[in-house]
Amino acid sequence: MQQVAADLEIDFKSETYKDAYSRINAIVIEGEQEAHENYITLAELLPEHKDELIRLSKMENRHKKGFEACGRNLEVAPDMQFAKEFFAGLHGNFQVAAAEGKVVTCLLIQALIIECFAIAAYNIYIPVADDFARKITEGVVKEEYSHLNFGEVWLKEHFADSKAELEAANRQNLPLVWKMLNQVEADAATLAMEKDALVEDFMIQYGEALSNIGFTTRDIMRLSAYGLATI
Repeated sequence: MQQVAADLEIDFKSETYKDAYSRINAIVIEGEQEAHENYITLAELLPEHKDELIRLSKMENRHKKGFEACGRNLEVAPDMQFAKEFFAGLHGNFQVAAAEGKVVTCLLIQALIIECFAIAAYNIYIPVADDFARKITEGVVKEEYSHLNFGEVWLKEHFADSKAELEAANRQNLPLVWKMLNQVEADAATLAMEKDALVEDFMIQYGEALSNIGFTTRDIMRLSAYGLATI
């Protein structure tokens, strides 16, 4: 993996790279912060799983600190205002769902969409990352799968009762992911992360999660298509 970045001759110290990195780094920091807060909220909605969800929230906070260190290592200040606006749609939808007690929608947004988005981004980033960030990201991505797994297990156990709400939440939130990917396409390309690869990896992760919950292949193709026209 080290060789990939070397072969591409990425200049991690160039102003062009650092400018793009200021936004990408901010997105991963904000994503981990959102996840930290969302798992605390889910712990209140699912008190029987409180200990596990608080454990996941603490893990996300550690990830955030790791990515903050990645920015410091490259002497880049993350553009947190950009990142907050980037996540505004998913953040707002999660808050509304939580206020209405819609656990299924909250789990779809956090434990499926955000986790799959993160895993896809980290998978594509690792081969082209600087040495310091690669080590951090490799550690993070292993742990993200356990967060994805919590959502999958809970939703699988409640699939019959959750299916209609899952489909509605998917219809509302998946198009936001495609808009987010479009928004970050140029910066990702500067970091040698191809948008097509990000889309492909996300769809693989998300499709597998939907399959594990109980959706059929036909269902998954239909659900995954929402908002694709915006790409």
